[in-house]
Amino acid sequence: MAVMTQPGQRRTRRGAAPKAVLALSGIAAACVSVGIWLQSSQLANVAAGSAEKSSVEMAKEAIRNADAVCFDVDSTVVQTEGIDLLAACFGVYDQVAELTKTAMEGNVKFQDAMAQRLQIMNPNVEGVEKCLEKEKPKFTRGMKQFVARLQERNVDIYLVSGGFTIMIEPIAEILKIPKENIYANTILFDDDGNYKDFDRSAPTSQSGGKPAVVAQLKKSKGYETVVMIGDGATDMDARPPASAFIGYGGVQVRPKVKAGADWFVTNWRQVMKELK
Repeated sequence: MAVMTQPGQRRTRRGAAPKAVLALSGIAAACVSVGIWLQSSQLANVAAGSAEKSSVEMAKEAIRNADAVCFDVDSTVVQTEGIDLLAACFGVYDQVAELTKTAMEGNVKFQDAMAQRLQIMNPNVEGVEKCLEKEKPKFTRGMKQFVARLQERNVDIYLVSGGFTIMIEPIAEILKIPKENIYANTILFDDDGNYKDFDRSAPTSQSGGKPAVVAQLKKSKGYETVVMIGDGATDMDARPPASAFIGYGGVQVRPKVKAGADWFVTNWRQVMKELK
């Protein structure tokens, strides 16, 4: 006797195959999408790595071919922050150091931070002179050799700083850098030797001052390749017009600078390897 199948059952079985195919197709499509996403991510990572590598290589080439190198001074050429040393001499280190940190991270206009710190210190001529006698330059390790190597290659060297000329001149003398190659700030005193103001016309006394100095040097000296080296956001701002910015973290590692530098180093041996 033949077994009869109900019509409704026949229709259900016929519809099951297309649904299974659709499900499998959906899974396949999802796998393809995941594969494309993974491939895209891998390509993006490779591209990012290539960009980072090219930035470092560009900076290395720039230092090898540099006509001039502009150094920040505090926490780069020397281990200390000049304005903080001065503040310590006048007994207000903590208040001034906090403002220095804020200024170096680029979170406040440089000229505002400068005015605030000097007002807190209220320095006088006698106190500054005593401070200079007490505090001798403490160079970062390898800095003297690095500068000497550049000089052997006939590279012009400049000290471009938001610090004070009076504190940088002894540093320049030791490194055999001409005084006219110092671009920094001047504290102004009245006839009695008390604090009056600072020279607000100096380019380094305000935000955007370091790029202005580099641009001026390139225009007046005809330099093609100028490298800026420093630890702070104001140094990084000098690129451009600087051909490259090498961030230095041997004293302080500032996250913004580390992320934004063409090449970030923590000791001068890394750079000197490119100057053999």
